Amino acid sequence: MRAVIQDRYGTPEDVAVGDVPEPVPSDDQILIRIRAASLNGSDRENLAGRPFYARIAGLRRPRNPIPGSDVAGVVAAVGSSVTEYAPGDEVYGELAGYRGGLAEYVATPPRLLARKPPGMSFTEAAAIPQAGCIALRATRAVRPGDRVLVNGAGGSGGSLVIALAKHLGAEVTAVDRADKADFLRRIGADETIDFEKEDWADRRAEYDLVVDLFGRRSPFRVHRALRPGGAYRMVGGHTRILFAVLLAGPMIRLAARKRVGMLVVPQSRTDLESVGALVADGVVSPVIDRVFPLERSRTALAHLAAEDHRGKVVVEVPQVD
Repeated sequence: MRAVIQDRYGTPEDVAVGDVPEPVPSDDQILIRIRAASLNGSDRENLAGRPFYARIAGLRRPRNPIPGSDVAGVVAAVGSSVTEYAPGDEVYGELAGYRGGLAEYVATPPRLLARKPPGMSFTEAAAIPQAGCIALRATRAVRPGDRVLVNGAGGSGGSLVIALAKHLGAEVTAVDRADKADFLRRIGADETIDFEKEDWADRRAEYDLVVDLFGRRSPFRVHRALRPGGAYRMVGGHTRILFAVLLAGPMIRLAARKRVGMLVVPQSRTDLESVGALVADGVVSPVIDRVFPLERSRTALAHLAAEDHRGKVVVEVPQVD
């Protein structure tokens, strides 16, 4: 089968599309014929091998050489102990280990997958899993009238955070480059900040929630932008900032009555189905930036790495019998 192969950490130039053996599902796995796979910030990190936590799947090189975690496709075969799916079922979801999706087939346990809603395209379904579950967890406590700031709002995950926060009645400020401002307003942002001209962390006591998709600031700075009782949730960013947030969070909560911490987003079928239902009902919609064929996955990864995308980058897998 055709697949993207990454045998070292590096840049998009270090990946290639080649032939690898088709996987055979074990007794507790299903084999998915992949129709589409979307890219996330975690794919950019897993390609580069940094921040350091991106090497959890292999210190010197990826143990699974095929990148990609969010997929949608058709069940091609099932293991002997699998009863909930059958060949021909249409599914979508995340892959355990966050790798293996940029290929024609993947064998995976079905616990993190859900049935694709009728009428939803494979491209749209593949754009939901990681970004949707992040957005669902990030906005769980949002109330009407809350002021929410999303840093890194124009990338893979920000559009669904904005959409869910707006659906819940929040006023949303989106932070990204100036050339993404019009796009951010179109998808629902009430205000935009150009991070090259203004540091949002210099604002004082303005936000009930900050969702930070690119954590680069000290927790002792970011908490000042929160109102009393507000919350800062870091999704991704520098390793040193991650540790600083974990260490400083309890102190800030005691001293300032503000919650500063990481956003914990476990892989969850329940969360996936909740977001999928919202998309199917038209409440929110993933924003697709560009779609690439599997053979141009290197270009897709380069587009992701350049941070030029507005919403999700999706790789479609041609169906050849």
